[in-house]
Amino acid sequence: MTLKLYVDSLHGSPYAMSVFVTLKEKGLPFELETIDLEAGHNLAQPYRDLALTARVPALVHDGFVLTESSAISEYLDEVFPAPEYHAVYPRNSQRRAQARQIQAWLRSDLMPIRAERSTMSVFYGQATGPLSAEARAAADKLIRAADRLVDGPNLFTRWCIADTDLALMLNRLIMNGDEVPQKLKDYAAGQWQRDPVQSWLKLLKTQN
Repeated sequence: MTLKLYVDSLHGSPYAMSVFVTLKEKGLPFELETIDLEAGHNLAQPYRDLALTARVPALVHDGFVLTESSAISEYLDEVFPAPEYHAVYPRNSQRRAQARQIQAWLRSDLMPIRAERSTMSVFYGQATGPLSAEARAAADKLIRAADRLVDGPNLFTRWCIADTDLALMLNRLIMNGDEVPQKLKDYAAGQWQRDPVQSWLKLLKTQN
């Protein structure tokens, strides 16, 4: 078995981080390969021909190539199932569907937050200005939904990969000093301390 994960060279992609955490949580050995997005290497050969979407992340598993982070995490959870490997999605079908719902929502909505609170401000502390009215409305939507979803250290009885994704979205606000309820700050802080997340954050130090 060989696994290779392609991520951006600055380690700033939230989607690359999500798959990295999945691999670490499952205890799977893998090779990490970086792609310089700023130089456009993802749009040139050989990566363009390797990855269907020409984006990161991309996973290569024994010659099989897959892109899109949630698809990769779902694939890894099916191919390397519990109990031999740590599950990254809930076993209950309804909770698993809810986790996928949360992931899909975070990837398809809340664009003003993603535009004005980039992951570079989360990972590297780049300064940002006040939220626009549009971004404030998106933040209020995120906080309302997260307040309904979060009722403990994890979204469900056990940790799942949607916890990492939600914590990162909340940290776009929290780490920029935007107003977020303490319950959600505590939840995001707890998720940020998981060993796989800390392993990703250590990669950032090589960029400083």
